[in-house]
Amino acid sequence: MCGIVCVFQVQPEESMKLRTHSLEMARKIRHRGPDWSGIFSAPNAILCHERLGIVGIDSGAQPLTDQLNGNALAVNGEIYNHKQLRSNLKQKHNFQTHSDCEVLLYMYAEQGPHFLSALNGIFAFVLFDAKRNTFLIARDPIGVVPLYVGYDTLGHFWVASELKALEQHCTHIEEFPPGHYYEGNAAPNTIAQATTNDEWMTPIRYFKPEWLSEGFQPKAHFNPMALRAALEQSVHRQLMTEVPFGVLLSGGLDSSLIAALVIQELNKIVEQEDRSLTIKTFSIGLEGSPDLAAAKVVAQALGTEHHTVHFTVQEGLDAISDVIYHLETYDVTTIRAATPMYLLARKIKSMGIKMILSGEGSDEIFGGYLYFHKAPNAQEFQEELIRKISALHKYDCLRANKSTAAWGVEARVPFLDLEFLEHAMNIDPKFKMCGNGVIEKKILRESFSNLIPLEVLWRQKEQFSDGVGYNWIDSLKAYTNKEISDVTLARSRFQFAVNPPQTKEAFWYRSLFARHFNNPVVAHLVPGGPSVACSTPTAIKWDASFAQSADPSGRSVKGVHAQNETKVI
Repeated sequence: MCGIVCVFQVQPEESMKLRTHSLEMARKIRHRGPDWSGIFSAPNAILCHERLGIVGIDSGAQPLTDQLNGNALAVNGEIYNHKQLRSNLKQKHNFQTHSDCEVLLYMYAEQGPHFLSALNGIFAFVLFDAKRNTFLIARDPIGVVPLYVGYDTLGHFWVASELKALEQHCTHIEEFPPGHYYEGNAAPNTIAQATTNDEWMTPIRYFKPEWLSEGFQPKAHFNPMALRAALEQSVHRQLMTEVPFGVLLSGGLDSSLIAALVIQELNKIVEQEDRSLTIKTFSIGLEGSPDLAAAKVVAQALGTEHHTVHFTVQEGLDAISDVIYHLETYDVTTIRAATPMYLLARKIKSMGIKMILSGEGSDEIFGGYLYFHKAPNAQEFQEELIRKISALHKYDCLRANKSTAAWGVEARVPFLDLEFLEHAMNIDPKFKMCGNGVIEKKILRESFSNLIPLEVLWRQKEQFSDGVGYNWIDSLKAYTNKEISDVTLARSRFQFAVNPPQTKEAFWYRSLFARHFNNPVVAHLVPGGPSVACSTPTAIKWDASFAQSADPSGRSVKGVHAQNETKVI
């Protein structure tokens, strides 16, 4: 992952001062791109870029420029189909680098913002049009890559990869929505007046698949070979890299399948080039973690170079403040799961790995959370899948991206590849439903019946924050119950008017968040309200018993989970 900080509507006489200030703001997100720093300046625009070199490492420094038109581009992300897009250009362009992102400049030159629907990748970018003196902002359809926009007291328009770059300077900040773009005027105007209402910026949605349409009912029959081929192709596309990479192997179904498919791809290279290749896999957990045991089984079966990282509860507690700073959230479930991932990412970086593949997204596509057993019918099942996918950018994608980018590591998520999504989300949801003795994600398991060990292929869902060790969440609760009094929690609604914490654990996270981010507008950017397994309150609607607990994690569900039946959501 890279990092960007850009500012527009700059007065020419302010340019040098804002250039210096932009570099200071970009420095706050240099962890995202420790390899190189770049800057582009124009009278009304400044684009800063912190680079993590993955593709075109010898020539892909940014911001990239169109030598003919003078346009400039700062990108955080990867364009997996860049070679195809390059071959489809109608005109001859003078490519300056081997970067997968440079093609965006020339697609824009030929088509304007209409080119966005052709991209398959994870990205957030800003493109400055020198001739029109305008700028284009866009974010990938699912929101795998973060992006924020804001304005300051002088009316400058700011864009950044993370909140921490904007938080101390902007009086208004918003998350830029996934699957949207926005075109603005780079020249100074009356934006300071326009921002007194909610119409200051109206992004336009470009991602409009039929499966995302309200009321759409998928009817495609489940074809195991077709589903398998779609995921194989996704993994193939996302192995685009020029640097050492690895795979996060939690020992669950999703990460195990990704690891196996990576091995499958590498075996093709071995056969073609007659050379040996090994893949590094990584897992983390407390001593006795169920994930570590399952990951070891998969790694041995696949023949990977496997690295097991143990952490202690105290090490996790010590890291919480840093995790909240990097994730920029106080959501309980996200912090629980992100802490071991954050610790693991540091170990991965120490081994020289710059890119990893992970299994995020599968549970949202196939209904893998245990509460999906309670879905009353296929239509509600499908609607909940869409709600979950639409909220990923606030939860699992945020966690995967920011917890790894904190150490200069890029996380890729093959299950959220757009071509795979198109296939999987058009399958009739009746084939995805679980319950009444049918295990969650049954069709995914059936599609890969001979790829990974059976005990893992048919292993039931474990929430990652449970899988690293059941004692992790219990210890977090015990620690905060000891450190925070009942009176302090009761008074918290006066201290935190936005999304007041409901538990002592939530209060602790919220207090740490406030220490790092004291701009009051930032608290509004974190989702709140009752939910189970992140993002929606649907589980409570499906089964009222879920409302009896304030714990939002998708933990073991009574009558559903094969082990630990005494645990309820």
